[in-house]
Amino acid sequence: MRKLRIDTGSNNTSTILSITMVLLTFGLLLIIEYHMQRQSFRAQEMLTYKVDLAEDTPDDVAKALTDSISNLPYVKRADYVSKEEAAEIFSGEIGEDFVSFIGYNPLSPTIMVNFWAEWDPEKQSRITDLFCQNIKKNNYVTGVAYQEHVVDTIQTLFRKVTLLLIFFGLLLLIICYLIIRNTVRIAIYAQRNTIQTMRMVGATRSFITRPYVWRSILYGTIAGLLADAILFLTFYIFNHEFSFALLHPHHFPRYATISIALIVIGIILSGLSTTTAVRRYLKKLV
Repeated sequence: MRKLRIDTGSNNTSTILSITMVLLTFGLLLIIEYHMQRQSFRAQEMLTYKVDLAEDTPDDVAKALTDSISNLPYVKRADYVSKEEAAEIFSGEIGEDFVSFIGYNPLSPTIMVNFWAEWDPEKQSRITDLFCQNIKKNNYVTGVAYQEHVVDTIQTLFRKVTLLLIFFGLLLLIICYLIIRNTVRIAIYAQRNTIQTMRMVGATRSFITRPYVWRSILYGTIAGLLADAILFLTFYIFNHEFSFALLHPHHFPRYATISIALIVIGIILSGLSTTTAVRRYLKKLV
């Protein structure tokens, strides 16, 4: 039995371009999400929690406590600042030796702690709250100070932006699905007489559906490759003209994942939408 031949032309070209634009926009959203997450993590890890110690805390005890804090899995780093070091830092900030002026050093030794950032803001809050509760049980610790409103603002902003990007990403995927399905329906309508004849002589659904599916997979692959090429070209131009450091080797693994994801998404959406459209039409012929 002769296989069904699908006509090519401007309709197919417009389909590839439409899928490409959708995948390109979706890829940009993924990259924006990646850099937003990276900057959010960086900001969270730069926030310092100041563990205040009693003035009479021995240096060996303070250093031992600093080492125990550093060994916690959720702590990025912990630095011990003695009374003398704190006085030097404060004198450098105000531009005057305040210890000589007032006759004594009123500052207390501290431990400056930075945490690893977490994907889940609630988990991050539980970790910091648990740390503060446990560290305050130490007899030499007088309190823990940090900018709580800054932490909450960063986490809330990142959560809102992520949800917004997810919404637009899903919307784009739905649009891509509808574009492919409508294009296939047009192609089927143009060849409705041929399909009806093939059904009358005993052609199976899979035999009729197969050429449409393979052609749609090809379209999805081409669209994914085109989207990747345009993304790389755009990044190269921005990196060259504005020095955004978008092509730093550190980002390449994530970019490679996004590039592969765009091709896979293009193939899956094209194959799924085409299969659905063809089978729905063939059911009407029964």
